[in-house]
This record gives sequence, C-alpha cells and structure tokens, in this order.
Amino acid sequence: MGTNGSTMLQPLRQGLPPLNLAAASDAASCALHARYEAVREARQFTRGTLDQWHLGERFDDVCLVVSELVTNALRHALPANTPRLAGPEPPVRLHLMRWTERLVCAVRDPSDEGPVAREAEDLSDDCSAESGRGLFLVDSFSDSWGWHPLAGALSGKVVWALFRLPQP
Repeated sequence: MGTNGSTMLQPLRQGLPPLNLAAASDAASCALHARYEAVREARQFTRGTLDQWHLGERFDDVCLVVSELVTNALRHALPANTPRLAGPEPPVRLHLMRWTERLVCAVRDPSDEGPVAREAEDLSDDCSAESGRGLFLVDSFSDSWGWHPLAGALSGKVVWALFRLPQP
C-alpha cells in the first residue's frame, strides 16, 4: 500500500511502445477550454474521429477513458485562478493518434504534477466515495497508460492511454 492510500506515479515510458508520430495512419486533436462542457465536447470529438477512422466499435472504452483523462486535467491540472469561461488559449488538448494496430489517446495539460492513482484496496474500502476512481478506470479499460512531462517550450504533461486494435 502506498503512502496515505495513494501512489505518486513516476513518468512511465516503458508501457508505451515506440511510436513514430510521423508514421501514424491518422491523427486528430481538439483544444478544450476550462469549462464544464469540455468533457462533452471531448466525447463528441472522439465519436466523430473514431467513426471517421471506422473504429466506432471501440467508442465505449475509448470514450470512457477520454472522459476520465479530460476530467482529471480540468479538475486537477489547472491553476486555481484559471477562468472557467473560454479564453484565448485553451489550457487542455486532446490528441487521438492511430497506427495499424493501436490507438493512443493523449491529454495535454499545463501542470507539471504527475497523476495520483488510488490503490485498488482503497477503492474497495470506500465504496461511497464520489471521486478517485478515474485512473483505476483508465487502467481497467485501456491496454496501458502512463504520463510524461513535456520538454522544450511547452510546459506541463501528457497523460496517455493505449488501445490495441485488431489486425485488419
């Protein structure tokens, strides 16, 4: 069990197979403003993108993960003074990238802090908790997930989830 019932996850790169972004079959991204409608907008964007890529059968799992990643970015990764109304530069961005045998959902946010996952034992002990299950769901519905800090001119991090796709 982790300290205080949670574990601070270290940047995970080993779970993400080597990905050549230039070799992606398809890629799409969506800027999300710091407002409550952003999660719905992310789901709609995901639905349209997966339909366009003929991956509609994966929508339920991918949509759940996208919803959790975007919710976490909006809830935990934005500075307290971030306005909840549309501003000039959206603070969160959803990226969907597809290769022949995998799909990656990545959410970029401005925080340098890594995500905090609750231990599975803690989740089962507190069935009445209204939050804290997001990363558990991401782990359960995706094939792997992780995060890494951004480098260079961009600050913040990317939290990603990988879905294996059936071979054509």
